[in-house]
Amino acid sequence: MFRKNDLHRQPSFLSPVRALPEKQSQRLKASWAGVFYLEFFSRLDETIFAVLYSDEASRPNIPVNVLVSLEFLKAGHGWSDEEMYDEFQFNLQVRYALGLHDFDTGNFELRSVYNFRRRLSEYQKRTGTDLLAHCFASITDEQLAAYGVRTAEQRMDSSQIGSAMADASRLQLVVTAVQRLAGLLDDEQQANYSAMLAPYQSEKAGQLVYRVRGKAATVAALQAAGTVLAKLLPIVATGEVSSEGETTYQASARLFAENFCLTEEQSVRVKDNNEITSDALQSLDDLEATYRRKGRTAYKGYVMNVTETCDPRNELQLITHVQVAPNNTDDATLLCDAIPDLRQRTNVSDLYTDGGFGSPEADLVLRAHDIALHQTQLRGKEPDANRYCLADFELAFNNDGDPSHLGCPHGQIVPVLPGRTTGFIAQFDATRCQSCPAYQTQCRVRLLKHSPICQLNFTLAQALWAIRRQRFRRMRQRSDNPRAAIEATIRAIKHPSGGRLPVRGLRRVTDILIGAAAMANIRAILRFRYRKRKPWLAKQTQKWQKEDKTKGQLPLANIQAFFLSLYGLAWQRTFAT
Repeated sequence: MFRKNDLHRQPSFLSPVRALPEKQSQRLKASWAGVFYLEFFSRLDETIFAVLYSDEASRPNIPVNVLVSLEFLKAGHGWSDEEMYDEFQFNLQVRYALGLHDFDTGNFELRSVYNFRRRLSEYQKRTGTDLLAHCFASITDEQLAAYGVRTAEQRMDSSQIGSAMADASRLQLVVTAVQRLAGLLDDEQQANYSAMLAPYQSEKAGQLVYRVRGKAATVAALQAAGTVLAKLLPIVATGEVSSEGETTYQASARLFAENFCLTEEQSVRVKDNNEITSDALQSLDDLEATYRRKGRTAYKGYVMNVTETCDPRNELQLITHVQVAPNNTDDATLLCDAIPDLRQRTNVSDLYTDGGFGSPEADLVLRAHDIALHQTQLRGKEPDANRYCLADFELAFNNDGDPSHLGCPHGQIVPVLPGRTTGFIAQFDATRCQSCPAYQTQCRVRLLKHSPICQLNFTLAQALWAIRRQRFRRMRQRSDNPRAAIEATIRAIKHPSGGRLPVRGLRRVTDILIGAAAMANIRAILRFRYRKRKPWLAKQTQKWQKEDKTKGQLPLANIQAFFLSLYGLAWQRTFAT
């Protein structure tokens, strides 16, 4: 049965916190624990988790705000479950962050955390709703409003993230599948197929694969292991297995389908590497991880996409949105998925990204939500510098979002008309065009055969591409780069786990990264409060602002972010004990 936890609002009069001397008490309140309690724990709406519990009269639940907060603290500090539980049991700062002022109340077994995760997982599978993500969004929205953070301008970036899975080769995966399927056979089947299974039961998969050297030997070993796997799959399918065994069978069947095929003679053929897709199984224990190559580096796992406020007038910038997907997901797809929620929650109007987030599909989504995309790079080849492209023309749009007027680089402005089938047409005065010095050499406008009109045809996708390229050109002329500081934010989220998370599966990876993002926001608020208490730092900030305007020095955002990140980290370590 669900019951809200309001006991933290009336702490005990006699407690270790109350017994602290005034200096230590003030330091505790000003530390990360005090900020976490005020800015996260106290803002957490427990009622959204009531759906996880029965409506019938029964034993009350362990306080949900404590369980959720522990999940976020674990992610933000890189703790294991045992370390998290020890911190909860013995660390006064952690207990203070959870509204507990003593060591006598609020205790529970670690098993309660596991049960809570299971409830979250089952609810998400049943409804598709991630309650922890909903909790993060709700708390962040309150923080944005409380500190008056302007959200019209935001920046976005993605980063590769690994899970707790072994970096196994194709051969090692197939051998592991054979060994696991063999473990599902009964004693009689084990005896019948002992000769076939013997080469794979003497050692672990990694040890067996280690001695296979060379491409030819690897293909031969894959062929042999794939043949055994093809024989085991129908045997296991006809037997009775547990739910865990069913998962093993399904993963092994998928592995076989992705790496082998049956010939007309029903023999097993090993697929070439170029026949394997990026979404092929990378681990028998992490079925959602994928493969991606960026430059010369190969990655296995997931991609994290982070959005953060970046209005230069803000003294505090906060993470507003976190996404996680298989790492073969395109950045533009992540942007399209994030835009509706960001627009509804934060009313974003300008988004700063790198070159990977632009695409015709993203242009349409951004146009539908009235958001301008500013990129520091663009995909594809640069247009021919000796000829005009559509981005060299001035485009005007009507209220419906369609092009209404087009102005050429030499000042001729004409209305834009719908094409006969698709796209748009701009018709220029032929006399003016033919007298223009750029007509024969640079301009793409051409004279019609049977009419004294010069015409330029283009599609909506090309028009949106042109607008995006014009914004890119303006970005290159700016002295600052609003997107740059997102790199430090990405590192702040990945740092507790070192970039390789101690969990597997899309849902658990998402939960950990959302928790780390929430803690990054808490630390940002902590540094902001510290700056407010130090007048000399505010004075130095005003000096930087003045230098930006008068001397054209490095942008304030870059200098301030660098200096405060160093000072903030040092100060944070001082108060972490």
